[in-house]
Amino acid sequence: MSGHSKWATTKHKKAVIDAKRGKLFARLIKNIEVAARTGGGDPAGNPTLFDAIQKAKKSSVPADNIDRAVKRGSGAEAGGADYQTIMYEGYAPGGVAVLVECLTDNRNRAASDVRVAFTRNGGSLADPGSVAYLFQRRGVIIVPKGDGLTEDDVLVAVLDAGAEEVNDLGESFEVMSEATDLVAVRSALQDAGLDYDSAEVQFVPTMQVEVDIDGARKVFRLIDALEDSDDVQNVYANVDASDEILAALDEE
Repeated sequence: MSGHSKWATTKHKKAVIDAKRGKLFARLIKNIEVAARTGGGDPAGNPTLFDAIQKAKKSSVPADNIDRAVKRGSGAEAGGADYQTIMYEGYAPGGVAVLVECLTDNRNRAASDVRVAFTRNGGSLADPGSVAYLFQRRGVIIVPKGDGLTEDDVLVAVLDAGAEEVNDLGESFEVMSEATDLVAVRSALQDAGLDYDSAEVQFVPTMQVEVDIDGARKVFRLIDALEDSDDVQNVYANVDASDEILAALDEE
């Protein structure tokens, strides 16, 4: 999982300081709205909404924005959109598999944006099912380091709740579980008094494609182009780039 972990960490760092902060906020707000529509506006009885709100707060989304999104989603306030989830599959340059998760109220616009991003950045769209089998839905929780917290501390807290592994990402720990065990594992962390940055179900690659710096540059260029679309919610890729390559790209 090392490639996934390093890439996820790099994305997490970038998200906070990136010039695309407005797009990040919009995605987090959309997540909240959809979660409230699907499971109701009470976070205590809607774990998906609880986690969506937690992630938004950690990313400094204003409380008023969060409250309004909950009200729109639950129907307490007018103006909510009818978002649909659509998955697109494709390949980045070098044969790297890419999954694109869209949350949109306009299927034609989303399809067009995704197609253009692939075409203009050396990638290609693929038929449904041709890429998805390379990924598994997993529960992923990011726990920040602090106060002498060790990997063993985290493991002890979550092991009985269904966690399968804990990875050291440098500045945080990544706790992975079956998708169905995410809420139980998150609750176990809370019961142990351990803070977490995010808890969500993600598509995690089961195998990875190692790339050199030129290959990594092309893959991330495609990912950036996809994420420029307001309809694209998440992009997952089975790219494996070394720490040295990631550091070199950060300096560019």
